[in-house]
Amino acid sequence: MTRPLDRLLRPTSIAVVGGGAWCTSVVEQCRKMGFAGEIWPVHPKRDKVGGIHAFSRLEELPCAPDATFIGVNRHVTIETVRLLRDIGAGGAVCFASGFREAQAETGDGEGLQTDLLEAAGDMPIIGPNCYGFINYLDRALLWPDQHGSVPVDRGVAILTQSSNIAINLTMQARGLPLAYVLTAGNQAQQGLADLGLAVLADERVTALGLHIEGVGDLRAFERLATEAKRLGKPIVAIKAGRSDQARAAAVSHTASLTGSDAGARALLSRLGIAQVESLPAFLETLKLIHFNGALPSNRVVSLSCSGGEASLMADTAEAHEVVFPPLSAAQGRRLREVLGPMVALANPLDYHTFIWDDVDKMAECFAAALDGEAAIGCLIVDYPRADRCDPAAWECTIEAGARAVKMTGKPLTIVTTLPEALTEEVAARITAAGMIPMHGLDETLVAIARAAWLGKQGNSLTPLTLPGEPVNLLTLSEAEAKKVLQTNGLVAPKSVRAEGAEVLAACLTEVVGPAVIKAEGLAHKTEAGGVVFVEGDRDQAVDKAAKMPCQSWLIEERIEGAVAELLVGVLRDPAHGFVLTLGAGGVWTEILQDSASLLLPATDTDIRNTLEKLKIYPLLTGYRGAPAADIGAIVRAVLAVQDYVIEHAAEIEEVEVNPLLACPTRAVAVDALIRKGEAR
Repeated sequence: MTRPLDRLLRPTSIAVVGGGAWCTSVVEQCRKMGFAGEIWPVHPKRDKVGGIHAFSRLEELPCAPDATFIGVNRHVTIETVRLLRDIGAGGAVCFASGFREAQAETGDGEGLQTDLLEAAGDMPIIGPNCYGFINYLDRALLWPDQHGSVPVDRGVAILTQSSNIAINLTMQARGLPLAYVLTAGNQAQQGLADLGLAVLADERVTALGLHIEGVGDLRAFERLATEAKRLGKPIVAIKAGRSDQARAAAVSHTASLTGSDAGARALLSRLGIAQVESLPAFLETLKLIHFNGALPSNRVVSLSCSGGEASLMADTAEAHEVVFPPLSAAQGRRLREVLGPMVALANPLDYHTFIWDDVDKMAECFAAALDGEAAIGCLIVDYPRADRCDPAAWECTIEAGARAVKMTGKPLTIVTTLPEALTEEVAARITAAGMIPMHGLDETLVAIARAAWLGKQGNSLTPLTLPGEPVNLLTLSEAEAKKVLQTNGLVAPKSVRAEGAEVLAACLTEVVGPAVIKAEGLAHKTEAGGVVFVEGDRDQAVDKAAKMPCQSWLIEERIEGAVAELLVGVLRDPAHGFVLTLGAGGVWTEILQDSASLLLPATDTDIRNTLEKLKIYPLLTGYRGAPAADIGAIVRAVLAVQDYVIEHAAEIEEVEVNPLLACPTRAVAVDALIRKGEAR
């Protein structure tokens, strides 16, 4: 059902239902913001709310309001929403809590949320349990508290499920223009993706920032990402919930490696959404994108008048995916002419203070440094505090930087090592001069790396394979798991099953050469003593196997000459899709914790790129003259597992091959596990 949000988010008339402090604040904040439309408080007993005449009933309003803030209890909220729908209102923000998010505490939240959605029908509602939104472009808000930003002509939109984080973000003093700030609450009707699509449609919005607690509708997020790519408006996200607590699956390693965080990261990467880890990095990345857009590369040139700052920049960059290309011969000649013989030419460059306050020479120095391989420049300047010092001598940096930008056409950031060393007033003058004010070396380098990553993303998205909700789960035996995976092309050792200790010796004769006997029915067989390697004395091996705590055994040829052991696992993640994890396998799984994840379906190229991220990848390519693994065979094995999962998506809970022995001529699955159930 389509619920257009235009009237709600860009209203010309606002109704405020309720008379408490929150509702009074909405009215006052609307007036303070300079909202040009009508403001209609509604309260059955008060003549005025926030200094404005109040109507006693919604039916008395001059016409149906475009947007309504509902600040009454949860039961009255439902009736108010129904009445607004009946009179043709444009939409509402539901402030009250106590709906689905409080089901465990109240016992009736689920039912009330169902009633709320029924009452709303096709009228859009935001929340419940949220603060609403601020539209800084049109000076309109349904927001029951203070906020710290000002109206703008264009800027970024920020969406969050946390009202308190939204308040905090409005208080930023970093020179980032905010176009919209929206909270989604428990997303009863309008999710983050729905709100994101609505604000991206506004031509005055340049980028979208998401603070995500839970994704929700995966297809809706795919639509959001696709539309953002079409419009050329990047999305930056910070994802809450980086917990080490994975779904506890006692029978495999994949769950402990994957967890919820790996799935979220894989999803955001798949959708072309740049993920960051902190709110300061979130704001700085959005700022860089707002003023400059994505970058063509991660190559950076840094300039400062201090060797300490140059070293600090170089050291900080070690933790980030940025590159400082060496200065070219042409750059060296130009810089030497300006700086003289006393300056060591390098990138990061310490240009010393010899040319300080000589704007012509400073501009030539900055332009020479920018006019090379770098996609962006960083000019490190910490401005003196104006209340105790005279910052006039630092004005030369802004003038010289502006000239350098005009001379080269390259973006230049002015970066402070301390956030307090760049005030909003100075930031505004920097942007007016055509540069980008950035706070903090670490956050700036995060922003550059993320902007460069965004610059590499394509415009097309392959739809995710959505998991089902299988019931009555069961775990296939190793032999059964290998058999079904072999039908999709997975290579497994030659094997025979022995059902009963009395046939162990006879079955062992069917396997020529080195062999291995494995107990069936044990999780983590190696740790449980359920594996015997057969090399010389076969009778002794049979005796050891007979003492294992099991009733049947799997006897296989022993695969030799492996370059490395890998794990290939797929886990059903209801929040993010099927998560494919590749990592160090066998006994190295827990020790190295070396893994990387992506979502199904994955391409040959995706799989190869993911393998390259592993610490053990050098082993696969022939480390120090050792034989290399057959990478193509590894990829085919992963695709075989993927094909099986996609064919049985409604039934699969988990599939794991561990280890997959990566050999010079093949990749062989020596252990496999499948947990599946009945499709709902």
